Amino acid sequence: MKTRKTKLEELAMTMIPMVGPILARQLIASCGSIEAVFSESKRQLKSIPGIGEEIAGQITRTSAIFDAADEELEVMEKEGIDFVFYLDADYPGRLHHISDAPLLLYTRGMVNLNPERSVAVIGTRKPTPFGVATTEELVAGLAGCDLTIISGLAYGVDITAHKACLQHGLPTIGVMGSGMGYIYPQVHATTDRKMMDNGGIITEFSHDTGPDAVNFPMRNRIVAGLCDALVVIESGIKGGSMITASLANDYNRDVMAFPGRRIDKNSAGCNALIKRQQAHLIESAEDLVSLMGWNRKTRQQSFQGDLFTTMTDGEQKIYGLLIGEDAKDIDTLAFETKLTPGELAALLLMLECKGAIKSLPGKKFAAVV
Repeated sequence: MKTRKTKLEELAMTMIPMVGPILARQLIASCGSIEAVFSESKRQLKSIPGIGEEIAGQITRTSAIFDAADEELEVMEKEGIDFVFYLDADYPGRLHHISDAPLLLYTRGMVNLNPERSVAVIGTRKPTPFGVATTEELVAGLAGCDLTIISGLAYGVDITAHKACLQHGLPTIGVMGSGMGYIYPQVHATTDRKMMDNGGIITEFSHDTGPDAVNFPMRNRIVAGLCDALVVIESGIKGGSMITASLANDYNRDVMAFPGRRIDKNSAGCNALIKRQQAHLIESAEDLVSLMGWNRKTRQQSFQGDLFTTMTDGEQKIYGLLIGEDAKDIDTLAFETKLTPGELAALLLMLECKGAIKSLPGKKFAAVV
């Protein structure tokens, strides 16, 4: 269990002005630990790439940063909010390969950030009756598939998906574009509370962060990164759903969309994704299950059945070294495979994308079985 000191240090890393997730990781890697970041001299900090005079000065003002972290932690303890840091074993494995993934995720509820299967369901905030019915039917059709539904707790398709999950007993996670102190929109607070027993809500934003417009594109990358498959149900040609679908494609997730009539503006985005071959056309939950190769088995059963038919020889070799073994670090794998660092890194990345292995703290890797 983490000490209060460790929690404060991790929270403090997210509160350094002008330091985002990428730069924060670089700081920790360069200094060796979070504690070392805050004890390093200004001169040494300035020698780290990307850290200039101004940022080094901000980091050395530790008193103000840790005061803010202490206030945040007190509120969290009072309201039953937890968090997971990117170096923790229970940090979402699906986010590890995303360069700007959140340094820290606040959580509330019974949240499993590493479910066996996960599907993001997104779409317009003003769905037609067809969009509402399609969302409800999709979630109902996925019941019993041993998966978690992810969405953004927003109006329209998002909240319809969350409510359908509650009705059918599917775990559901709402990714917020605000802090835990601002459930947005407030009208969804009742649904939010009901989600706590079988899922919950997460955010990268500190408690008092409001639902500012700039936060939602950041929220979208988490939705896209956390899923195995992303489904778009009614979307205009522009907007948050299209951005999220593009991110999901960038992250090598399976993107799917329900088609609509040519004259329906709400379906223009879905139709465009399908037309550009940026999304699979689906018309039912069964289409999704079939495309993912799940066949209503557990992911483990499906994965084991066609394991070696979906891997290259190099991938099979690495997976064979990890299956049935404890996690191995990258140096051990390099020695056992006789591969160059570049070749090994590329194969490990592909295996992670396929869900065959997961990365762990300390540059270690383990098979998913």
